[in-house]
Amino acid sequence: MTLLVSSGCQRARDRAEFVFLNGAEPETLDPSLITGQPEGRIAGALFEGLTNFDENGQVVPGVAEKWDLSPDGRVYTFHLRKDARWSNGDTVTARDFRDSWQRTLAPDTASEYAYQLYYIHNGEPFNEGKLKDFSQVGVVALDDRTLQVTLDSPTPFFTGLCATTPLYPVHLPTVQKWGDDWIKPGHMVSDGAYELDAWRINDRVRLVKNPYYWDAAHVAMKTIDALPIDRANTAFNFYASGQADLIMDKGLTPPALLDAVRTRSDFHTAPFLGTYFMRFNLTHAAFKDARVRRAFSLVIDKKFIVDKITRGGEIAADSFVPPGAAGYQSPPGMQYNPDEARKLMAEAGYPGGKGFPLVTYLYSQGELNDAIAVELQSMFRQELGVNITLERQEWKVYLNSVSNMDYDLARASWVGDYDDPNTFLDMFVTNGGNNETGFANPVYDKLIADAAAEVDQTKRFDIFRKAEQMLVSEEAPICPIYYYVGIQFYDGNRLGGMAANLLDEHPLQRMYWKQGAQ
Repeated sequence: MTLLVSSGCQRARDRAEFVFLNGAEPETLDPSLITGQPEGRIAGALFEGLTNFDENGQVVPGVAEKWDLSPDGRVYTFHLRKDARWSNGDTVTARDFRDSWQRTLAPDTASEYAYQLYYIHNGEPFNEGKLKDFSQVGVVALDDRTLQVTLDSPTPFFTGLCATTPLYPVHLPTVQKWGDDWIKPGHMVSDGAYELDAWRINDRVRLVKNPYYWDAAHVAMKTIDALPIDRANTAFNFYASGQADLIMDKGLTPPALLDAVRTRSDFHTAPFLGTYFMRFNLTHAAFKDARVRRAFSLVIDKKFIVDKITRGGEIAADSFVPPGAAGYQSPPGMQYNPDEARKLMAEAGYPGGKGFPLVTYLYSQGELNDAIAVELQSMFRQELGVNITLERQEWKVYLNSVSNMDYDLARASWVGDYDDPNTFLDMFVTNGGNNETGFANPVYDKLIADAAAEVDQTKRFDIFRKAEQMLVSEEAPICPIYYYVGIQFYDGNRLGGMAANLLDEHPLQRMYWKQGAQ
């Protein structure tokens, strides 16, 4: 308590123009290595891709002022702005993008998100180390301001991908000079609306306006602090006391206060493409049998969780892909059915839970995660006769544990990178960077590949439905629990540039104080 008060007093004396509560302490600010949403929000202010997202979640020009698409839908030619600059004044060139994408795809970088570039011709074999010559990958800098990208198949969401972190450019001379320390204040060179001024662990990340940014004239906030507070009660107290202007993260509203605050004018909520789910580690002996995984899924009373625990208007998840993704409709998933679950456990050799090994449920910090973990523990014990232990980890440690598959069961969440079901389903291909379950099925892999090659949207969605049926109801390496709703707290009479959207994108460079507000 004393440390928090001291930290708060320090912030009060040195307050940025705009302060928001971002949830967890960032794991990294390296665009090639980012996988979490808190990190992505900050990186989106520091860096800019060929395209960008506006406050409505729509793709807009970024470093590329325009682009051309070939008649077959496979070749994009991006034309970069002549006034695009790095924060040290260097010109942002097409070669910067080519070399940065090479870095993301390089096996030594170990980017979990490298598969976002697999749509590019030969991107996958280069990332897998099967192809050594990057000149054979479909990324060519025709000149300083022209980047040509060749895809294997028409990819309607590719311009959206260009606005995501693994496709951001990085300043390679800085990376080469400082190594892993290039992301530190005083070292980092970035091309976005902001520069990294300070990064104080467990205190704040401070951003200052980048004077070299091509659209700096329209960037309103001169200084921004992102506060890494992951305890909902603490976060709400910071906001209520005026030490923060915006609660950004969806998990920072105390569940006990939801009924009291939902009628307030500064309470804002809307659905977006995000799913809270549970991962099974298929390399663990207990979860190699799909019948066991299905049994665990069948005893989770998702409606109870959203009605009694989350209470923010979330919807119990019947599928992994949330409603509204580009008009796609998921197949029906598994319904709550404890009797069927007990039957499956008996068939798998664990009648009444007898003989089932002790397993642990891993989750990240946060009151909501605490409450859900305790409820899952109770459901598994009551309905299956299975005892599980609970392990809570700090965000960075949790991400590392899941990435290394150092878990049995794990809490997880996924927010779509672009408006298409593919952003949810392609992550579970064999050895996918964000798969993190050990799930490997050649039939599933082929379905995802077939969907990528299919240009007819109706047929493409039919293929996705087959894949999702396998993912959720048949092989079940995951169990969807509920679909997120975005919850933010801010005074809409004062703060502009915030809008509800399906991608939960809220670019910091779009935010501003309304006239007379501050």
